[in-house]
Amino acid sequence: MELALVFPHQLYPQPPIVKPGRTVVLIEDELYFSQYPFHKQKLVLHRASMKMYQQELEKKGHKTLYINAAQADLKNLFAGWRKQGVKEIYYIETNDYLLERRLNRFAESKIKLHRTPSPNFLTSADELNSFFPKGKKYLMADFYIRQRKRLNILVEDNAPVGGQWSFDAENRKRIPKGLKLPHVFQSKSNPWVTEAIQYIEKHFNKNPGALEPFTYPVTFADAEKVLEDFLINRMRDFGAYEDAIVKNESILFHSVLTPALNIGLLSPQQILDKTFELHRTEKFPLNSLEGFVRQVIGWREFMRAVYLREGVKQRTTNALGYTRKIPASFYKGTTGIEPIDQTIKKVLQTGYCHHIERLMILGNFMHLCEFDPDEVYRWFMELFIDAYDWVMVPNVYGMSQYADGGMMTTKPYVSGSNYVLKMSDYTKGLWCEVWDALYWCYIEKHREQFVHNPRMSMIVNLQQKMDANRMKHHRKVAKGFLLKLD
Repeated sequence: MELALVFPHQLYPQPPIVKPGRTVVLIEDELYFSQYPFHKQKLVLHRASMKMYQQELEKKGHKTLYINAAQADLKNLFAGWRKQGVKEIYYIETNDYLLERRLNRFAESKIKLHRTPSPNFLTSADELNSFFPKGKKYLMADFYIRQRKRLNILVEDNAPVGGQWSFDAENRKRIPKGLKLPHVFQSKSNPWVTEAIQYIEKHFNKNPGALEPFTYPVTFADAEKVLEDFLINRMRDFGAYEDAIVKNESILFHSVLTPALNIGLLSPQQILDKTFELHRTEKFPLNSLEGFVRQVIGWREFMRAVYLREGVKQRTTNALGYTRKIPASFYKGTTGIEPIDQTIKKVLQTGYCHHIERLMILGNFMHLCEFDPDEVYRWFMELFIDAYDWVMVPNVYGMSQYADGGMMTTKPYVSGSNYVLKMSDYTKGLWCEVWDALYWCYIEKHREQFVHNPRMSMIVNLQQKMDANRMKHHRKVAKGFLLKLD
């Protein structure tokens, strides 16, 4: 007897493990439903898309078994399958360290596991190993250039189209006053979403976040519509305003493809194919096209590479020694820091905010508050609709919290309030005083660590030359705010 296991993030349109006569088992595994109190909309996304997927499989004549969250204990499931005489189980690479460990442990020697590569990424494990030999520093810029050449994307005669590999320097404009933001396609409700909302309300009603309105795609057709909508209506200005922040908006010119992409409703190759198909007629600006391509073949693949190779080390490292717990105010949006509170409220409503809000507002401020990186990881996993272990470990422990000590970044991503003011429509207020106090105290505290860093030495020198009374005031303000958090 053979089984094919499908987890919530593996809803691929042509799964290589699904064969005639092999029962497909869809599992609401605890790592995706109950490990943490996940945002309600994330659970709706999983439940609705999995039920859709089950129906699609059955339409094609495949026998399915659906395991609800309450019964989705892998240890018990494997014990039952052994008793039923299951000899072989097929599954697709999960890109989840703990899930892989559990699968191999519970199978023991009586059930043979067959793992096939994930179609959700463009780079194989062998290719990653050849690019990152043991001991080599993880530099995204080098990896991205290699990807461009390997995949032959925006390359002519082994050189970058437009004369440079990255146009990131051109992609730092704020949204001008009066600019009308484009319409965003929103998926309409369907029977799967309706059932999922009722299911989540019944079984996960204490979880954070608003249940409705739920507008994410849960079908392959709607995921394709979301992709096309982005390319036609927002791609042109995506590059220029990629880093911009607007207080009362979350999407701006971003794609919001990750909720569908990270569960298999879209594939990276599909995204690239559609992008370049439309580029032939739409003629996207090169800075937008390159910036979007960099996210798909660069950052996304790079994060997975670091996770597969260094994820365990990252998540067990706390280079700065931070231990502060995240208080309830960071789950309610009541910290008193306007950009933090506003961003948290947006996330509670939709499970989403764009990458600069995540890195330079939320992650930045949490770093300055000296929160335990394990707490920060959990917070992001709980509240974001597109958060999964493979992407959150390197993003939190590496990018935003510098907990790995710089394994994949050349400096910590921290700033004072000026960056937020420059890139957004937030205005100066008392929050700036607190933010800047935390920032300068952070620089002072880690002066010895950063003084020899070429990208940090200037700011360290500025802090050392700061007026003593001003620095004293910063310490007082920072201490007062941090005491309220404890």
